[in-house]
Amino acid sequence: MEYEILKAEHTDFDHGIWEIFKTVISSGDTYIYPPETTKEEARKIWVNERICYVVKEKVTGLIIGTYTIRPNFIGLGSHVANAGFMVHPQHRDKKLGQVMGAHALIEAKKLGYEAMQFNVVVSTNERAVYLWQKLGFKVIGTVPQAFNHRTKGYVDIHIMHRFL
Repeated sequence: MEYEILKAEHTDFDHGIWEIFKTVISSGDTYIYPPETTKEEARKIWVNERICYVVKEKVTGLIIGTYTIRPNFIGLGSHVANAGFMVHPQHRDKKLGQVMGAHALIEAKKLGYEAMQFNVVVSTNERAVYLWQKLGFKVIGTVPQAFNHRTKGYVDIHIMHRFL
């Protein structure tokens, strides 16, 4: 399967991003967004005030993944980027997270950021922790029982960081 990573167009939210967003958050095990987040709330969260990218299959144009970049802080901390990544469950195990992560690091640097930080990496999401460490992120802090995992109850979150 060949795919490409592109800046999202306005129509991409209704033609793929929303489906991915609602599917990913519905499990209640990786993102802080409530599973009952509405489409308009999701649009505000994922595409307004952020730079949004999509992964599209080249042949079909199907959106199979998405990520966003934004400043992690305002003002004097705005040189640190934050990013969020989602892959449609039917397209996991294709290394899209790694491809999007590497792409995001390059894009963030192009946008003038000096570092990237993830504020909430759920400790039980071992695939994500492993992936970010593989891409050079370090756990710089752990907040005990800060995430209410849908099936495991309260679990820790990691704050992960790397310079670009």
